[in-house]
Amino acid sequence: MIDVEDLISRMNPNQKINYDRLMQRMVKDWQQEDKRPRILMHVCCAPCSTYTLEYLSQYADVTVYFANSNIHPKAEYQRRAYVTQKFVNDFNKKTGNQVQYLEADYVPNEFFRTVHGLEKEPEGGDRCKVCYDYRLDKTAQMAVDFGFDYFGSALTISPHKNSQTINQVGIEVQKLYATQYLPSDFKKNQGYQRSVEMCKEYDVYRQCYCGCVFAAQMQKVDLVSIKKEAQAYLEGKDLVRDYPNISFKYNGKPI
Repeated sequence: MIDVEDLISRMNPNQKINYDRLMQRMVKDWQQEDKRPRILMHVCCAPCSTYTLEYLSQYADVTVYFANSNIHPKAEYQRRAYVTQKFVNDFNKKTGNQVQYLEADYVPNEFFRTVHGLEKEPEGGDRCKVCYDYRLDKTAQMAVDFGFDYFGSALTISPHKNSQTINQVGIEVQKLYATQYLPSDFKKNQGYQRSVEMCKEYDVYRQCYCGCVFAAQMQKVDLVSIKKEAQAYLEGKDLVRDYPNISFKYNGKPI
């Protein structure tokens, strides 16, 4: 597999890194070597999954990993998880792909402990960086546990997220695990615009805040209404049994 650190080491140290070009270079190498790697891609919601899957599924076998204990309240977490499953299911049906879905346990207290002391940080500040590290660390560990070639994050599709920071965190996490980080900047090449289009095509719910209670409060999001809307959406839906066909399987067995 290709080590992104090796690619970066050959660049001018004063040059700003274009992570989209690095990813495209890796994809080109996969094609030249006739390889189709297995990628575990962290996603925080269905919208960030859209263009990410459309692009990557051309060249790799992708499993999305919904690992987002930062999302508050629980009903909103469940809604986003369900909508992501529905999108993956619909995407597979429409395109003939076989993207799989894997979900981490929801442990919000773990997230709160991780960002303790950073509660008043502005959106995009140190709390977000710690949160990226928290979720990418989980993704890398899962990639090792189940033999994925690469791990990465679809967070870079958002124009509200600093892709430089996300990629730097991913590269640091890579140093701790026997797997490779996939660099990205999915918002490039009109990726974000395409994600908006795909949300309309697939009738995907687009949330109004990133997820954590701290950012929501700073943005004056009405979390009571969010909870009620999420609960109403989830009525009659089964988060475990509605989409068993996309559930991640290891050696042919469901996890």
